[in-house]
Amino acid sequence: MEMVDLYDENRLPLGRTAERHAPKGEGEYRTVVHVCVFDSRGRLLIQQRSREKAVWPEAWDVSAAGGVDAGETSRQAAEREFREELGIPLDLGTLRPSCTVNFDGGFDDFFLVERDVDLSAAVLQKEEVAQVRWADLPEILDMVDQGAFIDYPKSFLAFLFDMRGTFGFSTK
Repeated sequence: MEMVDLYDENRLPLGRTAERHAPKGEGEYRTVVHVCVFDSRGRLLIQQRSREKAVWPEAWDVSAAGGVDAGETSRQAAEREFREELGIPLDLGTLRPSCTVNFDGGFDDFFLVERDVDLSAAVLQKEEVAQVRWADLPEILDMVDQGAFIDYPKSFLAFLFDMRGTFGFSTK
């Protein structure tokens, strides 16, 4: 059973935990993370979710994502999720999220990184990821139109690409 820390609407810890998928009470929120790895050519590393996934099976998504476990920071969760899903270590150092998106159940921290990742070194977590590859923004927007990519707002995906090289972006 995966446990998560609970926060209030201001992201202050409530000092309680809950099961990740259990309904949360009013005023209780959790944190999730997304990792967006861009290469030096400006392409985004994307992953195709496994067909066994309960939500968005076989859809393409950003590099890695997942829930923040109880006692873990969002940076630690981002590093763990990337390593678990792709089998590649990712050291975010002191990087803070480039942006946070609020959703009904909590806070979603997006980490933007530039790394020329060798995809032949990837060891995919089969329960989570079917395949990975690089894609540029026009290709991803086309995938959204075709229903092949998770239906993030196109403007948000463009924003992620626009955020490359700005505050909160790591090239180390």
